[in-house]
Amino acid sequence: MSQTLISLNNINLAYRERTVLSNISLDLNPGEIVTLIGPNGAGKTTLVRIVLGLQKPDSGQRTIKRGLQIGYMPQKLYVDNTMPLTVKRFLSLTNQPVSDIKNALGRTGVGHVINSPVQSLSGGELQRTLLARALLHNPHLLVLDEPAQGVDVNGQKELYHLITELRNEQGCSVLMVSHDLHLVMASTNRVVCLNHHICCSGPPQQVRRDPAYHKMFGRESDELAVYTHHHDHEHTVDGNVVHKADDTGDTP
Repeated sequence: MSQTLISLNNINLAYRERTVLSNISLDLNPGEIVTLIGPNGAGKTTLVRIVLGLQKPDSGQRTIKRGLQIGYMPQKLYVDNTMPLTVKRFLSLTNQPVSDIKNALGRTGVGHVINSPVQSLSGGELQRTLLARALLHNPHLLVLDEPAQGVDVNGQKELYHLITELRNEQGCSVLMVSHDLHLVMASTNRVVCLNHHICCSGPPQQVRRDPAYHKMFGRESDELAVYTHHHDHEHTVDGNVVHKADDTGDTP
């Protein structure tokens, strides 16, 4: 346990006699990106809540490394349209100084929204704001529940690329929930396929050959599983394409 950040051992949970999680054992280790995938209702968000310590299992053990800092990015944020809440005020609720808030927003590419109402943000801006919030306490572990929720496909590519960059820069680990098979397989070190129990797990290339993976997602998913994005252009936070200038200064 000296290196493991969080360890789950034989976790079980049921609601009204309906099994939600069965015999889940999972270690989260330093420096890796782990992605949970699975069908709707498979227990992914419930498992994340147990990792965070927000939900107690019926049985099993959760062990956490002493002093571990966790940054959490929820799947959605609900803010009443009548509530006057700016991004700056929202992030100030973390009790972090404004300078740190500005730095975090700048690192996630949305420094320009600091004085904007949260309700006015686009899908991409909101997700990057939530990611900035998760970074504010310099976490050892980032837990991201569907981080690309509400973002178009090009914006998703850029967001997953940013998550990898942040992991590399900060040396943190990442636990991510996603259903975007064709994108996350190129942005993760370990995949965990969940359907109330762990059906299969391992490096992406290993998982995509596992019969349990094909049973869960179908064989056509094999063609989508590994995605590589070669950039001859850039994207805005919402995925709009901006072509890079060539050596002559012209846009191709």
